[in-house]
This record gives sequence, C-alpha cells and structure tokens, in this order.
Amino acid sequence: MHVSAIWWIATIALVLAITALDLVLNRGQTHITIRHATRWVIFYVVVALAFGAAVAIGFGPGYGGQFVAGWLTEYSLSADNLFVFLVLMTRFSVPEYLQLRVLTIGILIALVLRGGLIALGAAAISEFSWVFFIFAAFLLYTAWNLVRSGAGGEEHDVEEESPPAVVGLIGRIIPSTPVWHGGRPVVRQNHRWLATPMLVTMIAIGVTDVLFALDSIPAIFGLTREPFLVVTANAFALMGLRQLFFVVRDLLDRLRHLDTGLSVILAFIGVKLILEAFHDNNLPFLNDGDPIHAVPVVPTSLSLGFIVGVLTVVTITSTLANRRDERAAAAVEEADFSAKKDEQTAA
Repeated sequence: MHVSAIWWIATIALVLAITALDLVLNRGQTHITIRHATRWVIFYVVVALAFGAAVAIGFGPGYGGQFVAGWLTEYSLSADNLFVFLVLMTRFSVPEYLQLRVLTIGILIALVLRGGLIALGAAAISEFSWVFFIFAAFLLYTAWNLVRSGAGGEEHDVEEESPPAVVGLIGRIIPSTPVWHGGRPVVRQNHRWLATPMLVTMIAIGVTDVLFALDSIPAIFGLTREPFLVVTANAFALMGLRQLFFVVRDLLDRLRHLDTGLSVILAFIGVKLILEAFHDNNLPFLNDGDPIHAVPVVPTSLSLGFIVGVLTVVTITSTLANRRDERAAAAVEEADFSAKKDEQTAA
C-alpha cells in the first residue's frame, strides 16, 4: 500500500477540520445531554465509515475493510478508557462546563502519544516478524484477564475506584494546586507557576489513555500492518471518544457483557497474529527459518465480520440480561408490596 503525501496531508487536514468544527459548534456548552452527544457520535461514525469507503475506492476494498475493522476494534476497546476518564473526572471534581474541554485536550495528548507507540510498533514489525508472537501473547493474556474479571462479577464503582497511579506521579513531577481557577491550566502563586487541576486532569487523561490502550496497539497491528491505516483508525476512534464519554457515562454498566466480548475479540486477533507470524516466519529454530505457507491466513472480511458479530451478540445478550433483571426486581417489589398489604389487612 503506497500512500502519497497528498493522502497524508488531506487526512491530517480532515482530522483537524472536523476537530475544529466540533470545538466551534460545541463552544460554550455547559451541559452535554445524551441526545446532543449521541448526534455527534453518529456523525463521527458516519465520517469514519465514509473515510473507510474512500480508502476502499483509493486503495482497494481489502484496505478499506482493514481500516473499518481496525477503527471498530479501537473504538470498542476504548470503552474501558472511558471509565478511567470518568474516574479521573470524579477524582478531580471537574466542573461539568469544563469536561468537554478537558477531554478534548487530553485526547489530543493521547493521540500524539499513541502516534509514538505506533511508530515504534511499525518499526519493530518491519525488522522482526517474531514481534507478532509477543503481541499475540500479550493479547491472549489481556483476554484471559478480561474473562477472569468478568467471571468475578466485578462492577465499576466510580466513587470507590482509586485513580490510576500515574495521577500521583504527575502530581509529584508537576508542582500543582488543588484549587480550580476556572479554565486556566496554570496560575502564579507566591512567585511560582503552579498547574491547576485543569492541566493535571488533561495530562492524566492523555497518559492513562495510552497506558490503558497498550492492548489496542497490538490488536490493530493484528488487523493491518499499514501504518497509514493504523494511525487513521486510532485518530478516528479517538475523535469520537469525547462525545461517546457523555453517552456512556450513565449507560456504561448496561453493557454488562462487553468485557467478555472484548476478550473474545482480543483472543481472536491474538490467534490471527500467531498464524501470520508462522506465515512470515524467520526464526531459525522453526522450519529452518523459512515461512510456513501451509498455515492459513485469516482474511480481512472474516476479521471484520467476526468483530461486528461479537459486538452485536454482546449488545443483545446485555439487553436481554438487563430486562430479565428488571423483571425480577419488579416481581420482588410487587411481592413485597403484596405481603405488606396482607399484613395490614390481617391487622
């Protein structure tokens, strides 16, 4: 896949233009409603799919499918990142009218940091095909941890959740004040500059997004090796992440089977990476260092269909489980009411 400078420049201009449009139209928003955020999430989804169609037209349907699969995977894996953002917002008591601005700057920081990780990953893969084995092992380990946490029945409790350790590290490195000063990132007190909670929260969001996204970088390299597609899939996923935060902050727990679905997706991509590592093998102790072409390679169409299918099943099963629990709770409440009524009648 040869990507010309025109494609890179046009894509960067598109990302910047959409981000600027979002900031201008949402400037002064003091309360982001679910309906408002949902419209923007739909807008970002449409833009991402349109970009995937443009990639398919310009480079072929295979590359278009790789972009869509990578973007969808990155977007899905961002759900846990959103919970971390919610913990940070609660930890620093970010005023609602500043939350969108904090998320915007924090995610821009995350995009730059992810770009560095992507560059390192691409360089490693181009030099050493055995890196796929490491990526695969990491994805399978992450998938197993997700299964274990899901089996344990753990629920997110924002009030009790401790902030990531990186928050304390940032506080020790950057002199700061716990007092908010509106939207000002720094203030001058006693002849020294101090970071406000505004700046600390933005940096914490950017850094923790990258730390919690360490599984998504190997995952997308398991779907495409093209740096252009890896970068753009991350960019489009992160662009829509801010508005998605306001949609899911009240609905996050309703997708109760999401961790299980993500573990299945990560395990699938991990196996796919292992197969590709065998197919491109250059390890001297495996097949005398020659590629093992007999190993099947999973096509992009199958990967995309599998990811969409798993996310669909997770949404359906979570909805059905929620409705079942709601009916059970209603039945218990009705039984309690009937029992109290019978007691009053007997008295």
